[in-house]
Amino acid sequence: MDLHLKIWRQKDNQSAGKLVAYDLQGLNPHMSFLEMLDTLNEKLIVNGEEPVEFDHDCREGVCGQCGVMINGIAHGPLQHTTTCQLHLRSFKDNDTIVIEPFRSSAFPVKKDLKVDRSAFDRIISLGGFVSINTGQAPDATVIPISHELAEEAFDSAACIGCGACVATCKNGSAALFTSAKITHMALLPQGKEERSQRVLNMVRQMDAESFGHCSNTEACEVECPQGISVLNIARMNFEYNRALIFKKK
Repeated sequence: MDLHLKIWRQKDNQSAGKLVAYDLQGLNPHMSFLEMLDTLNEKLIVNGEEPVEFDHDCREGVCGQCGVMINGIAHGPLQHTTTCQLHLRSFKDNDTIVIEPFRSSAFPVKKDLKVDRSAFDRIISLGGFVSINTGQAPDATVIPISHELAEEAFDSAACIGCGACVATCKNGSAALFTSAKITHMALLPQGKEERSQRVLNMVRQMDAESFGHCSNTEACEVECPQGISVLNIARMNFEYNRALIFKKK
């Protein structure tokens, strides 16, 4: 199949960027989207041109590094699918595909399709872990956790931190990402000891990173590759208000 690409090229964060057109012929429909970008880069290198910079790591839909906007949709047209798991068979022969980086003031472009998502790391560093001494790993039956609660916590923990929620939100909100991390810890016994300080610190850092407020459009859940529920945001709001009420002066 043949494809017509329009890819955002930007030298660095201080330079102006623009869409540049490329044509690729004879592509295998079973190629992944990133393999298609690899093919383009091989062609550019052979021609002595600068290859397109883009993030990737595991290429198995786990690490969350590969996210780009594809025809205006975070990760592309398939729901619950990361960019690296998207294949060319999802497009038609001679399609025009516009590829841009995730857009957010909190995700500055480093080069081309590569953005700086270290804002997420700073939010995690303020509470996305258990720091109290929980002792050695107990037997599985020592701390009873219902199946429903375990499943709910696991659903929240499934967030891969790709940033699609931020990129698709018209306000650039990180509420879905932050709330998923807060909910995961708040539901499990090991995380309850620090639940109040965790939510206060993580929400404060989220605001400091210049993410916008939740738009309530639920677009984040629609384009999240893991289908993280917006109910996590409701849980975060509950945990935040609870922490303020019981905050020690």
